[in-house]
Amino acid sequence: MPKKEKIMVVDDEPSIRKYLQTLLEVEGFGVETLSSGKDALQRIGDGERPDFMILDVLMPEMDGIETLRQLMQIDRSLNVIMLSCSNEVNTVVEAIRIGALDYLTKPFERPELEAAFLKCRQKQQLRSENEALREYCETLTEDISFLASSPQMLKIRQQILQIAPVDVPIFVSGESGVGKEVVARMVHLRSSRRQQPFVKVNCAALPGELLESELFGYEQGAFTGAVRAKPGKFELANKGTIFLDEIAEMAPHLQAKLLHVLQDGQYSRLGARSVVNVDVRVLAATNVDVKEAMRSGKFREDLYYRLNVLSIHIPPLRERTSEIPLLLRHFLVKYSEKYQKQAPEPSKHLLEAAMRYSWPGNLRELENFTKRYVILEDDEGSFRELLEMTSQQQHVAPQEDAPAPKEQGLKALVRGLKDEAEMEAIADALGKTNWCRKDAARMLGISYKALLYKMRQFNLDSGRSSRASAKAAAAVKEPVAKEADKGEAPAPVVRNS
Repeated sequence: MPKKEKIMVVDDEPSIRKYLQTLLEVEGFGVETLSSGKDALQRIGDGERPDFMILDVLMPEMDGIETLRQLMQIDRSLNVIMLSCSNEVNTVVEAIRIGALDYLTKPFERPELEAAFLKCRQKQQLRSENEALREYCETLTEDISFLASSPQMLKIRQQILQIAPVDVPIFVSGESGVGKEVVARMVHLRSSRRQQPFVKVNCAALPGELLESELFGYEQGAFTGAVRAKPGKFELANKGTIFLDEIAEMAPHLQAKLLHVLQDGQYSRLGARSVVNVDVRVLAATNVDVKEAMRSGKFREDLYYRLNVLSIHIPPLRERTSEIPLLLRHFLVKYSEKYQKQAPEPSKHLLEAAMRYSWPGNLRELENFTKRYVILEDDEGSFRELLEMTSQQQHVAPQEDAPAPKEQGLKALVRGLKDEAEMEAIADALGKTNWCRKDAARMLGISYKALLYKMRQFNLDSGRSSRASAKAAAAVKEPVAKEADKGEAPAPVVRNS
């Protein structure tokens, strides 16, 4: 049998409530009648969601307009039909502006009420079609955002397409910033639940007590400050997907409650005696070593095996450097449009420097770097920034093993790292251009005179030096071929400080 549509009638006049209840029940509706706006707000605040509401304008204590305004703050998807004995234009306009779908004047005939219901259904259908279109556009956006060219990521994409329609939990692992949320959203949008909500919860962002109320909700009076009942994220994600990010940071007692939800599909709000039943697909992610967390007792083994029905591991960006130019250009287009700028074309040496850098922050770090590049519009400055970051990475371990002298300050340390990075880049460019200084200057994006100055500074002689060592603190000159043939000892090298 088709489900009865529910109608909530809110009117302070008993005769009107009785008349509407009789009329609507004859038509096959389920009817609930209330005598005040406060009662209606209470019912809606408790989670009641009728298919239609008939709300009287003129009521004591709280009139219909104010009731409507507060109802829309709770849920703007409510289908409200206003009812009044007057047909004042200002009142009608105000009600429609706040969110009412129609307005009837007492007395009214049954065909007028049926026409109002029809209008509500049509608007509801239009709202659903718009939501479906939005979901479709999000699907396209997610597919575009999931850029993949490396064998590892192409394999993950194929894996997502294969397992997304299977309605089981999935465990996503990988370093911070690799794109675990993008994978989770793509799973949701490729699943049978794509028309239902996708709710994300960061388990590391809230302490245990707040996270419990955020996940499972609470009843009025459950704790100090709980002035109104609130549904949890699991209720909001009902029939859809919930993404639990950084799940290994969840407190142990919450892990036990989550395990119960996964096993039985039910739980209780804080301060409630009744049970809430939910149908939710759970996707979980973490950036920590799960096996180590289980050995140390921070993460329950039974919860892990419940969540890890299917798993996806996303490799860090340093293991798929071939995708860096593709991702960089994607972010360039994205943020050029956002900041209303001309999308720049990155230079060849900038792309090469980006591929040499290991990106410990993964996609998030690359995205932030691209934002700066778009905003500052400075290719050479961005190139130097990458060189400095690469140099700092290469020298962080030796600096820890052998501390710098006490007299060396921070400025001197940074200046030394900068010089080494510049020397390496210039030597690399000279080697690639067969020591053609004009071509090397063009590749580096600097003037010919600036290149000559830097070559003198770093003792890079195009006629005698083959290439500066990338790991040395200064350039090392090689003897010319004739001197080597004669067996002469190399000339001593004088380094600039």
